[in-house]
Amino acid sequence: MLLRHSLLALSRSDRVKQLITTTPVSSNVVGRYVPGESTREAVDVVEQLVAAGNTVSLDFLGEDTLERAHADDTVTAYLDVLEALSARGLAPSAEVSVKLSAVGQALPDGGERVALDNARRICHAARAAGTVVSLDMEDHTTTDSTLRVLRELRQDFPETGAVLQAYLHRTEADCRELATAGSRVRLCKGAYNEPESVAYQSRLDVDRSFVRCLRILMEGDGYPMVASHDPNMVAIATALVRRTGRSEDTYEFQMLYGIRPDEQQRLVEEGHRVRVYVPYGQEWYGYLMRRLAERPSNLSFFLRSLVSTK
Repeated sequence: MLLRHSLLALSRSDRVKQLITTTPVSSNVVGRYVPGESTREAVDVVEQLVAAGNTVSLDFLGEDTLERAHADDTVTAYLDVLEALSARGLAPSAEVSVKLSAVGQALPDGGERVALDNARRICHAARAAGTVVSLDMEDHTTTDSTLRVLRELRQDFPETGAVLQAYLHRTEADCRELATAGSRVRLCKGAYNEPESVAYQSRLDVDRSFVRCLRILMEGDGYPMVASHDPNMVAIATALVRRTGRSEDTYEFQMLYGIRPDEQQRLVEEGHRVRVYVPYGQEWYGYLMRRLAERPSNLSFFLRSLVSTK
């Protein structure tokens, strides 16, 4: 747990970011988790995953945007990738995930309104392409704002997906509110460095919260999206599917690109819908550090790659 907190703290360190991003890291380090930087590379990966029976959620990496021009660039990137997905007939199998802080939420003047307007543009483009949007959840200070934006978007785009993080104390209540007909909800454990006042700190407590939240979603009328690589959570989710009598088109599993691909394929072969979360773009540093924090055993892989780079 100490190592995890340290890695999460480093994900916000500009000094460490500068050190890592200026080191000639071999392509297999970042490429294990981030398959490319361009729209073309991202769509190529989508095509490969869809051919293997998966669905996909694309995330253009970036967050904590403090410049309006940067937020506009992020919106443009989403519009571009949606157009490319549509052109190649992949849009029905590939949604996009949007971090509101990347499209203006953190701007000092009216950031929430800017983020709402930008997210609405992306939702319009997604609907035109034949797919949907999910709003990623970030650290706890943005939760209320993100849920307000979600409510606004769902007035015109009820298909917009929500993301809830089981490590927050509040999440059971949020699950009850969102487990309604037509509501798509991705439940994950959470990957930010949160204080004890708002989040469970031990792995056991987070796991217990995840199961409680998952039960609420599975027993509700919405569409649960189970975002976990934990074999125990996958087994519990599968048992809840059987117990609640859900058909295969009323829920899905979600896993990160590069994490447990064999398990992803196993679930597909068993008839479950599996959505692979595919991040792309140049702003990979914060994302990579959170992946290392989730599975600190990955740190040895990362360090070996740094040392072996020539």
